[in-house]
Amino acid sequence: MNENCQGTTDPAAEIRRRVDLAQRAYRAFHAQCFWSYREDAVITESKVPFVIRGLREHGGLEGYRVAAELCR
Repeated sequence: MNENCQGTTDPAAEIRRRVDLAQRAYRAFHAQCFWSYREDAVITESKVPFVIRGLREHGGLEGYRVAAELCR
């Protein structure tokens, strides 16, 4: 059995992974997607959907790929 399947992942670790990825994406795509928001904003779990939406709408293909990773 594959130990990396989603059912065996620690929920807290998965949340940290998503929040970390969302924070990195926010910084990387700030000028393109989030220019009207603070550049130094701290992304929390509740803000991940906001980052996903911004990436999908304004991030082009690469932003869409990062958004898809955040949705896993």
